[in-house]
Amino acid sequence: MNFSNRITSMQESPIRKLVPIAVEAKNKGKKVYHLNIGQPDIKTPETFFESIKNFDENVLAYSFSQGLPKLIDSFRKYYKKYGIDFEQDEMLITNGGSEALLFSIIATCDRGDEILVPEPFYTNYNGFGNMAGIKVVPITTKAEEGFHLPPKEEIEKLITPKTKAIMMSNPGNPTGCIYTIKEMEMLRDIAKENDFYIISDEVYREFVYDGFEYMSFAKFEDIADRVIITDSVSKRYSACGARIGSIASKNKDLIKQILKLCQSRLCVATVEQIGAASLVDVSDDYFIEVVEEYKQRRDIVYNALSNMEGVNCKKPHGAFYIIAQLPVEDAEDFVVWLLKDFDVNNETVMLAPAEGFYATKGLGKNEVRLSYVLNQESLKTAMNILEEGLKVYTSIKCKCGCKCNK
Repeated sequence: MNFSNRITSMQESPIRKLVPIAVEAKNKGKKVYHLNIGQPDIKTPETFFESIKNFDENVLAYSFSQGLPKLIDSFRKYYKKYGIDFEQDEMLITNGGSEALLFSIIATCDRGDEILVPEPFYTNYNGFGNMAGIKVVPITTKAEEGFHLPPKEEIEKLITPKTKAIMMSNPGNPTGCIYTIKEMEMLRDIAKENDFYIISDEVYREFVYDGFEYMSFAKFEDIADRVIITDSVSKRYSACGARIGSIASKNKDLIKQILKLCQSRLCVATVEQIGAASLVDVSDDYFIEVVEEYKQRRDIVYNALSNMEGVNCKKPHGAFYIIAQLPVEDAEDFVVWLLKDFDVNNETVMLAPAEGFYATKGLGKNEVRLSYVLNQESLKTAMNILEEGLKVYTSIKCKCGCKCNK
């Protein structure tokens, strides 16, 4: 029996594919510090759980395909804090930000079409593109330039008659880059001049550090009909398991088309929507404290990496990720080695090999993405393990560059 080309050509998640090796390490008694995945350890606001506890219905029924009106209104209220107004019929509730991205791609692209994406990018962009039958065309960005966009003329070289959208994360996953207003204006102009959409993944909107300025693409009124905002409560409220996301656009006709996809999967889980609807009333003090905590965690990881011999990285100013170039030839081999063959006091660390965050072959092979989502003491320990691991690993590898140990 054969499998479809669609599934066999789809890459495994570089974030999750090494999980079985981590599980094996844990089964052998090792403690593993997970810096491979953006799962915050920040406490989820209590109001989420209280709302679910107060749910008192005799039947757990289907929700509306577009989402509970109460939850849609909570997202609308949230956006108004940023000076953005969406109407009820301009929003849809999705199963996390992932479904929002996939539905946005399906609604704007036919099979064989192309989407421009700055690389390195959230690895599932490739997976979503594969599922939809479209090609992700990378806009390569460089660490030494803080992963900011190349000049307009370089991006325009990538545009073909099949280009239907630009898709990007701002603040960036996995880079932590916050795009400047000037960069956003450049993309706005490109979208207008070439008549395609901007799919803006803004799930890390709150996490901006060092006084950097953040702005949503929804603020550009002159391209309101071609901007699609995808969002999620996962990172904002440390509620990843709720799987509540959203799509918002001033293009009402587009929303009506995407609603067909929402109808095809019936609805988002009712109880989780009820819990998520209450999150909009979480105090602003919550975000002040959380952002400061992430900034301190960022500093621990960045400072530690900067002091490790042979490691190169740029300080991220948003989200909670950092890309680091390691003094190794194959980052995945190193990550596997950390899990299988190395520990400090029976503890080790798990990272995400960065090659899978690129579409351009050969890029990211000696890079890793680290998520600074653990508490500060855990991060300090993990950084010490990483430093010691690099020392041992680089000392035992063959000078010929092969993967055997000596």
